Amino acid sequence: MTIKLTPKQEGFCLSYIETGNASEAYRLNYSVQNMKPEAVWVKSSELLNNGKVTVRLAELQKHHQERHNVTVDSITNELDTAIKLAKEEVKPAAMIAGILGKAKLHGLITDKQKVDVSGNLSIVELLQQGRERVGDS
Repeated sequence: MTIKLTPKQEGFCLSYIETGNASEAYRLNYSVQNMKPEAVWVKSSELLNNGKVTVRLAELQKHHQERHNVTVDSITNELDTAIKLAKEEVKPAAMIAGILGKAKLHGLITDKQKVDVSGNLSIVELLQQGRERVGDS
């Protein structure tokens, strides 16, 4: 099944897969000269929440995983090798980085995100959250 996207949406998807940054992908494919960073963040978030875009991104991610033969097991094995080497070389910082990478890969550690479930945020608060996220990118 082929998902029908506009050329800009398709470009956004390809750029997002390449960069891993939705705001950057949006900037590369849409006219943003007169937009504030917060607006770019909002628009890129809207695209990520678009059902067709989400399906296309999943297709592209699957293709890349298959193409590069990347699996959780293969990454885990590489991290195990890196941890072992760091231990042999007595490089505790590298060992810790490998261990943390492995824990994140397996979902044991996640980045904290503040989520308001009440739905009572004002537009100013939403823009502030967007500004903070753009700063994190």
